[in-house]
Order: sequence, then C-alpha cells, then structure tokens
Amino acid sequence: MRSNLRVVRAGLAPSRWLGRVLAFAIVAFFTVFFALPVAWLLLASTKSTSQLNGLGGELPLSFGSFDQLAQNWIHLTGYQHGIIWVWLGNSVLYSGVALVITILVTIPAGYALAMTDFRGRRALLITTLLVMLIPSTALALPIFLELATVHLINSPLAVILPFSFFPFGVYLAYIYFSTTVSRDLLDAARIDGAGEFAVLLRIAMPLAAPVIALVGFFNFVGNWNNYFLPFIMETGSTRVPVQIGLADLTRGLSSPQLAFAILLSVAPVLIIFMFSQRFLVTGLTAGATVE
Repeated sequence: MRSNLRVVRAGLAPSRWLGRVLAFAIVAFFTVFFALPVAWLLLASTKSTSQLNGLGGELPLSFGSFDQLAQNWIHLTGYQHGIIWVWLGNSVLYSGVALVITILVTIPAGYALAMTDFRGRRALLITTLLVMLIPSTALALPIFLELATVHLINSPLAVILPFSFFPFGVYLAYIYFSTTVSRDLLDAARIDGAGEFAVLLRIAMPLAAPVIALVGFFNFVGNWNNYFLPFIMETGSTRVPVQIGLADLTRGLSSPQLAFAILLSVAPVLIIFMFSQRFLVTGLTAGATVE
C-alpha cells in the first residue's frame, strides 16, 4: 500500500508536470512556427490582392473563396500561354533524368566500396567524403567552364550532368551495404554460380530498396529546389526550371497567384514524399542497430 502511494505521489511530482508542460510548449512553438507559413500560403491562393492585404477586414488566416481560387488558377495557367507548365516540365526532365543516372551510378559505386577490396579503395572513400564537404556553389564556376569547353551550355545536359553528381548518395549506399546487407548471403549466391553483376542486380539491389529510395529522394528534392546551377547554365525562358520561373512570375502576377504557383511548384515533392516515406524511414534507420 505504501509503495503504491509513493508511485502516485511520484507521478504527481511538480518537477514531472513542469517537464511535460515545458516539452509540450516547445513542441507547440515549433509546430506553430513551421505550420503558420504553410497555412498562410494555402489560404493566400484563395484570396484577391485586396483581401490578402487586409483591405476588406479579412483576417490573415481566413479563407477567401473558391471563385477567387478559380480565378487565380486561370490567371496563373494563362500567363504567357501556360509557361508554368513548360517550367514544370523542365524541372521534371532535369530532376527525373538526373535521378535515374544517380541511382545507376551511386548504388553500384557504394556496393563496390563496401563489398570489394581493391587498390585505392580507401583513398576513393576519403575523396568521396571530402567532396561531400565542398559547397555546391563553390563548384558551379568550374563546372560552368568545363561544360562551356564542350559547348553544352544552354542545353539540358548542362543541368542534368551536374545534377547527377551526388557523392552523398555514394556514401549512403556504402554505409547501407557495409552495415545491413549480409555478406554470407552474397557469398552463397556466388557459390551457386552467380556472377558479380548478377549478385548486385538480383540480390543486393532488391535488399537495398530503402537506401535507393533515400538516395533518390534526397537527390530529387535537392535538384528540384536547386536555383543557382540552372540559373547560370540556362538563359532561355523556355528552358529554365520552375524555381527560376517563379522569379519571372513576380513581375506579371499578383501575390495570391504567385502563392498558387509556389504551391504548384512544391506539389511534386510532397507527392513523392507521401508515397515513399515508409522506405525513407527504413533507409534513415538502416545501420542504427548492431546485431
């Protein structure tokens, strides 16, 4: 009876309640801090410019109307004969092709670094880690000069090839294969007569689905949101991705229509995240436990 009383008193201790209240306050603060801009952006696309500026007495987080939402959509999609769709198509082209190349290169490279022993392996791994530390903007000028030498500026390859360079993906694949994939399983496949390419394609790649999704997601999101590299590689208005095109919209559309364009530009990333989050969680936690 006394032990139960102690448990009840301990559960009602002021220090515990204070800690819970403090933790709840911190979580609530960051939730509001990040959620309010998103909520404002969603609601802004349903208003007119005067409503967004509060000239009619509307609250900042109030809903406008579906009619105004439809008008904003018509103005956005009709701007310069639907140039927003051209920009979105460019983003899909650049990020999608670069994603395929990245997966085809980084996963086998990480597998080779993790599962094979060859001369220069350690130096190659250290080089990969060092390149990861270099800001992408610092490499923009050398990449521009290199591509200009082979006359690729203002072509899709001027964006796709740099987008495909993803040393962080090589490192993620290396960590995954080193800590998660069983070497005994791969050796058993070799004993059964499978060649190294067959082992990679039929055994290692299916087991590496979580890290493939993780590498693909990071690469796609980074490329989709990349502004500086396409800005210096592409000059024509019909060849730029949507992130650069948004800057042009500020000169021809109102703020609510621009908010709608921003939502449209981030929609593909949100859709991909919703459908791949299970693999992303698995990939992020891979190697966290040691048997």
